[in-house]
Amino acid sequence: MPSGLFSSWLPWALLSAAFAALTAIFAKVGVENISSDFATLIRTIVILGVTATIVAATGQWQSPESVSAKTYLFLVLSGLATGASWLCYFRALKLGDAARVAPIDKLSIVLVAVFGATFLSEKLAAVNWFGVALIAAGALLVAYKG
Repeated sequence: MPSGLFSSWLPWALLSAAFAALTAIFAKVGVENISSDFATLIRTIVILGVTATIVAATGQWQSPESVSAKTYLFLVLSGLATGASWLCYFRALKLGDAARVAPIDKLSIVLVAVFGATFLSEKLAAVNWFGVALIAAGALLVAYKG
């Protein structure tokens, strides 16, 4: 595991947010002249190549037999959800403004809080739920075309 600043979740989450923002901008330009589904395929191939390179270069490869059936099941479900999300996201970017599509996509934050509390028994304080409500309201206000 990394040490120092990058041993905490926060810098990684901030980098994720920055890259997600770039994803929206780059994807909006990238889907201008091709179908959104084909654009998603290209993106997926790139991600597969980069991730395979990272796993190989850092020695993180694991024997497939060392992975439990439950882990496979939930990673396959996660992969299917990711694919569906990407297909929908690229279609939305093809049809709408990136500045409006991205905030609605980020309503996933609200859903993660609800699903985490419902299915994973995660506990959020009242102030956290207030923040979730503000995120929902903010996303809707940013996406509103007045």
